[in-house]
Amino acid sequence: MTRLILPDTDRELSRQTGWVRAHWEALADHLLDSLVPYFSPGASLVELPGRPSRSGTASDALEGFARSFMLAAFRIAGVQGKGCEELIERYARGVANGANPDHPEAWLRLTPRSQQMVEAAAIAVSLHETREWIWDRLDTRAQEHVAEWLGGFNGSTTHDNNWRLFQVVSEQFLASVGAPYSQEDIDGGLDRIEDWYVGNGWYSDGDGQNFDNYIGWAMHLYPGLWARMAAATPGAQYEDRLKLYKERIKLFLEDAVHLVGNDGAPIYQGRSLTYRMAAAAPYWMGALLDSTPLTPGETRRLCSGIARHFVQHGVPDERGVLTLGWYDTFLPTTQQYSGPGSPYWASKGFVGLILPPEHPVWADPEDSIPLDNADQLRAMPEPGWIVHGSRHDQVVQLVNHGADHAPVAEPQGVEPAGDPHYNRLAYANHAGPDLSDHEPHVDNLISMVSPEGLASGRGRIRRLGVDGSTASSWHNAWLGSEGPWAMEITSLVHSGWEIRCALVEGPAGALVRSGGFAVAGDSLPEATVNEGAASARNADGLVSAVVGLHGYDEAGVHRGLGVNPYGAHSATPYLTAPHHGEPLVLVNAVLLTRDALRPEALAEGIDVAVDGTTVRISLPGGGAEVVELGRNRAG
Repeated sequence: MTRLILPDTDRELSRQTGWVRAHWEALADHLLDSLVPYFSPGASLVELPGRPSRSGTASDALEGFARSFMLAAFRIAGVQGKGCEELIERYARGVANGANPDHPEAWLRLTPRSQQMVEAAAIAVSLHETREWIWDRLDTRAQEHVAEWLGGFNGSTTHDNNWRLFQVVSEQFLASVGAPYSQEDIDGGLDRIEDWYVGNGWYSDGDGQNFDNYIGWAMHLYPGLWARMAAATPGAQYEDRLKLYKERIKLFLEDAVHLVGNDGAPIYQGRSLTYRMAAAAPYWMGALLDSTPLTPGETRRLCSGIARHFVQHGVPDERGVLTLGWYDTFLPTTQQYSGPGSPYWASKGFVGLILPPEHPVWADPEDSIPLDNADQLRAMPEPGWIVHGSRHDQVVQLVNHGADHAPVAEPQGVEPAGDPHYNRLAYANHAGPDLSDHEPHVDNLISMVSPEGLASGRGRIRRLGVDGSTASSWHNAWLGSEGPWAMEITSLVHSGWEIRCALVEGPAGALVRSGGFAVAGDSLPEATVNEGAASARNADGLVSAVVGLHGYDEAGVHRGLGVNPYGAHSATPYLTAPHHGEPLVLVNAVLLTRDALRPEALAEGIDVAVDGTTVRISLPGGGAEVVELGRNRAG
């Protein structure tokens, strides 16, 4: 297999990333060419090696075809088919054979809530975007087979989240080609996402507090793609909805511009992170809908930064394949629904290729993004986040007091400990949580720890508010079947670090443990433990530190092996305090930086006074903050 060969960087057109459209086309071509050995003889399946998903290998092979077809479709459409003859022939043959129920490689039929529904939507989108070069060239019988297969959506049921949009786009494609469809299904799906719109451009992915990349690469992407299909459907009414979607993506991008570092590294948070470059999808989509607060140069700067970041970290691998993981193969990043073809949802991040080469997102010079010019701090009340970034060390951090991916109904009995991709107090773009079923979760949690070593998690997050540089929430802590004990936490962000104030209920004899970020790498991070502070530093110079400011009396560093997406060796600094059975107020600082700041300097520069449940914090430079703990925690 040939290795990825990219054009020379262009520092005139793209002074920051060096990437122009030719780089995107070269990467897309390499990904598509590298899949050729894995195509079935009839070209309707792509059978990649790797751990199968829970849906089985037949579904996984369809997934490999469908998701790569989306990448091929964007590539073909952007150049009006020129130079893509082999690609067109390959996927046209695959569509004809896969949709043919009598062919040995026929695709699995669509059944309610089946994984095939996800892949069907990719095929529908791809056929729409390549209509002139693939759909129109299929013979009548093949078109009938495709319509029959996609018709499995008609009147069927999907999972009640972003999957509703798979039905919407698939049936809209059917409508656009004059095949049987259900307008009720389309309207019902689009009406349903209105229930999940929470304001300022933000949706939840289904009921609850499900905030992550799906908001950008699903909840905003598919409505925009649907509108493109509806515009090609005679008599379709779409203008009012499109106007709404354009307003919302513009608002969303005002926040989303802060979710990527100025080196292109996106924040590691949420599920399906193995889709990697798909994080670029909403930025492109804003340009595609001509509704974005970003200049064309900012859009390309963000998107090229994301793609370039993963390429620089070995994506795709030496075979040209996208593996199940973050940089390299790392299965704990994935979910049970992830099969070997799943990572090819990275195709969504290439949707900008639809825009022609002369479009300003490709033709204009790159612009600076906000983090290029100054440190950033932005409150995002809808997902319950504060996002702050440092322009010098390219570190972006997300303080989480609202996204939990937990069931909507109030839990009865013991609550689940929470998903580590959602339950942490903070996430970052150069550090990820330790993901282990066997070791205690320490990083970015304040936990109750029993004498036997049981540790509480953070499941359902009950919000108390996000305001400026402060965010608060509470959750129930359980030790096995014992509990619950209320744990209220307020995060105050200042100068690139976070101060965590906690009011902790708990049993006498337990320890309260507060962990900082886990830093990781291929070599063992250095660890330093002093009185009231601990830190860890990886080989890239990224330092994680925790500093006790009130109530903590011991410090340590927890090490992990093979549990972190950023490297084999991880280290997490933490603090502990004994619990004596009465509500306990604790305060500490959390730091993630590349600067050579001595952690103890934070303790020397910050003065904390606690009076009952009132915490007064005197900050360096003369500022002061008051945190009131113990507020109403009903609900």
